[in-house]
Amino acid sequence: MKRSRDKAASELFAALYPRLAGWCRRLVDDDETAHEIASEAFTRLWARWTSVEEPRGFLYVTAANIVRDHWRKLERERRAVRRAGSEAATRPHTEQTDPSVRLLVQSLPERLRVPILLHYYADMPIREVSELTGRKEGTVKADLHAARELLRGHLRRSLDHTL
Repeated sequence: MKRSRDKAASELFAALYPRLAGWCRRLVDDDETAHEIASEAFTRLWARWTSVEEPRGFLYVTAANIVRDHWRKLERERRAVRRAGSEAATRPHTEQTDPSVRLLVQSLPERLRVPILLHYYADMPIREVSELTGRKEGTVKADLHAARELLRGHLRRSLDHTL
């Protein structure tokens, strides 16, 4: 039993780790952090191995939550640097005048952010996002539409400010 469990976990890791780490890399823009996040997601899966029905979904949702925590930590660090008066450290990133889509996605409410991350960044079909989030497909579609509208509005306002 233990040997078959270990083999299944090993096969799952070999099949999913590269894509999960690549997805995380696109979200955090750092190889080392991406691998840490993907590894942590697998560690959390392993701790719940016998109770998780859909390992792939568990991994992506867990990684999305860890990415969110990473983004929050970065924002706290940026604010601390700004408060310390170190303008040189924040100047190259000028998020206020040049918002990236990643930062805008980060600012979405979790209800909208998770479907965006799973559908657009992990290339999961709406049916699969529906299964992973426990929401009806119509709800997922509506959430994706609402998220796109919010992002579109943010981008328009940003462009209006830079023109």
